[in-house]
Amino acid sequence: MIIRKYPEIALAIPQILLPKPGIDLTRWAVIACDQHTSEPEYWERVERYVGDSPSTLHLIYPEVYLKEKDPEARIRRIRESMKRYLEAELFEAHDGLVYVERQVASGVRGGLLLCLDLEQYDFHPGARTLIRATEGTIMERIPPRVKIREGAPLELPHVLVLIDDPEDRVIGPLRRLVNEDKPGLKKLYDFDLMLNSGQVRGWLIADEKIEARIVENLKFLAQPDHFASRYEVPSATPVLLYAVGDGNHSLATAKTIWEKKKQTLQEGTPLSDSPLRYALVEVVNLHDPALVFERIHRVLFELKAEVNLLEEIKTFFHHQVRIMACSSLSEIKEKLKTLPASIHGFGLVAEKKTYLVEILSPRSTLPVGTLQTFLDEFLKQNKAGQIDYVHGDETLIRLSCEPGNAGFYLPAMDKNHLFKTVIVEGVLPRKTFSMGEAWEKRFYLEARRLS
Repeated sequence: MIIRKYPEIALAIPQILLPKPGIDLTRWAVIACDQHTSEPEYWERVERYVGDSPSTLHLIYPEVYLKEKDPEARIRRIRESMKRYLEAELFEAHDGLVYVERQVASGVRGGLLLCLDLEQYDFHPGARTLIRATEGTIMERIPPRVKIREGAPLELPHVLVLIDDPEDRVIGPLRRLVNEDKPGLKKLYDFDLMLNSGQVRGWLIADEKIEARIVENLKFLAQPDHFASRYEVPSATPVLLYAVGDGNHSLATAKTIWEKKKQTLQEGTPLSDSPLRYALVEVVNLHDPALVFERIHRVLFELKAEVNLLEEIKTFFHHQVRIMACSSLSEIKEKLKTLPASIHGFGLVAEKKTYLVEILSPRSTLPVGTLQTFLDEFLKQNKAGQIDYVHGDETLIRLSCEPGNAGFYLPAMDKNHLFKTVIVEGVLPRKTFSMGEAWEKRFYLEARRLS
């Protein structure tokens, strides 16, 4: 259900569903489904911890299991669990925006739970809409997600969307209201997340005056003149207000389903009446001090025995490459800090050895783009079985040192360059950055009815 709409900023005020009092929220909330995709042991720990308790674990499809023999059976179980939870009236409804505080390693990250209008979102390269992807979308990842979401009676969000708000006009006042214990916010939840993943708290914005201020501040960020001046672009440049930070494929899935739904609506049916037109997301300020852009590493699996990875890299980049053996990943990190911008560098971990690879004539704006062009061609030629994108140095080292694997360490992106780069150059290479480590991702907690 949508309570109010502000179409000029693609915003809708939703009805949020939360578990009723008495349900163990620590067991209820689980991490985003696209995390720990090469670590089934993580999800096994989650299953043991949750047991038979009501949990979003039973309402989502962890992607670690996407290649199981009978995915349709799991999807049926998800549908049945959603229906059972609704029939058992496990939820209570709350109308309005939700201010969220999440404890992460770098501090407390503030966010705003709301609905965005999918009519104003485009995930394709060259998009000029108010809501855009920041990274390239892997199109083959959309159909499995469509199967999971299509026809589901509920959506549970793990999407994090960024606004570029250096003066902290939108979310900052909410943080101050909470800290000063001012009226207008009603606490909804406050608990520890499972497996040492920090704490999360949420407040319903029950005061329409607070909502009105949020709307006005978002409108300010979306003013064309302010936008053009801020990013030093021509005055006719389409405004980018919301940039998808985490969960782009999930939001792209919602968009795909909405486009299909539009084709089935009877003539004269108002498009704005369909709940599928909107998607529940959490909006975070790019300038939140607790928001840290972490690097996303690459790991190749099942390398062909006859392949010499170092020689493959040299050949692909026409020998405009410098490769140096290093004693550790720490040494690679230090050397990457001193590289000039004209040279792109990354670490390589293979057969328990580490190397610094420097590309002297890079073909892309960012090191991740330079590396990804090589990896895409390498996989296209079937020189490895598959690739995964992983978080954390320990996970990279552990997976890379297994026989037949190789890992690539990338420097982190400066988050302050994100909006200008997307506005001027378009979407970044896929999996360019991560908003925090794996355990800091958004957990499934709130829900919204789709039917």
